[in-house]
Amino acid sequence: MSHIIFELINGTSKIDTNTINGKKKMEKLLTKSILVTGATGFIGSRLVNSLIDKGYNVTSLIRKGKKGNLKSNIIYGDITDERIDFKDLEFDCVFHLASHTPLEKNKKILEKVNLEGTKKLFKEIKSITKSIIYISGLGVYGETGETVIDESQKYNPNTNFVKIRLDAEKYLKENSLEHKIDFAVAHFGDVYGEEGWFYEMLIKRLKKNTFRMPKGGEYHKCFVHVDDAVGSMIAILEKESFGESFIIADSMPVSFKEFSNFAADQISAKHPGSVPVFLAKAVLGSDLIKLLTTPIKVYNKKILKIYDFKYPNYKDGIKQVTSELKSKNMI
Repeated sequence: MSHIIFELINGTSKIDTNTINGKKKMEKLLTKSILVTGATGFIGSRLVNSLIDKGYNVTSLIRKGKKGNLKSNIIYGDITDERIDFKDLEFDCVFHLASHTPLEKNKKILEKVNLEGTKKLFKEIKSITKSIIYISGLGVYGETGETVIDESQKYNPNTNFVKIRLDAEKYLKENSLEHKIDFAVAHFGDVYGEEGWFYEMLIKRLKKNTFRMPKGGEYHKCFVHVDDAVGSMIAILEKESFGESFIIADSMPVSFKEFSNFAADQISAKHPGSVPVFLAKAVLGSDLIKLLTTPIKVYNKKILKIYDFKYPNYKDGIKQVTSELKSKNMI
């Protein structure tokens, strides 16, 4: 060993440049190339950040006028465009998150973006990607009553929004199989964090004492912290868990009333009251209120086999989010 150190100090040891070059080539081969649609959204932007932090080569598909992560390759385009110029790029995986939310009440617009847009995107990527991970929600299971369900539960969508998303999922699954593209789908519970509905619709209104719950919040829901939503998606990719569907939610189903009351307690706000369903539908639309008030309880055993949740229950998650919001003087 001492003679090796002597040679290194005195510059007499020869460095094998072929080995170094080979190592660099290997590192390049191991750096996977990822495309994220919906890359500026609440979940998509955090997925992009996490993938970059983990060393992936990330491309963000964003609409003109939006600002994406400049550490990623930026492709300007919309999934409804007839042509998207991917500039000869090829991808190991495409995370497809781009979609309209249930806040959009126009069925034709939902079909144009969430279904036809998905079809157009697939035609653009079918020859340049090895795999696709599609992001959807638990609404695909519809009315399940008090039954605690897992991924074996049959789909039974009960809103136009979810039916359209499910049509897009079926299209991607069937066509991915035909083109020998690996495919997986993640069905998220309600994703909460420092932005999105949790902050804009719940926390802000709790502070103003203007938040009201349809049916008084007496329906069980399943939630997932945005960090765990992102971590689960990456786990599906890294564990190569394709050919599967995953329920992504924490381990504690809870009534929306209990969830909202706990959030209110963390910011010293009053517990919210109730609002008649017909009034809520008039403001937010029938689909959104039906999704919100349809109770669901799930097992998350499948995703737990490949991913450990940072926030396995809503209480830990809400405490983290509200603490972060306070540190930023946002509440």
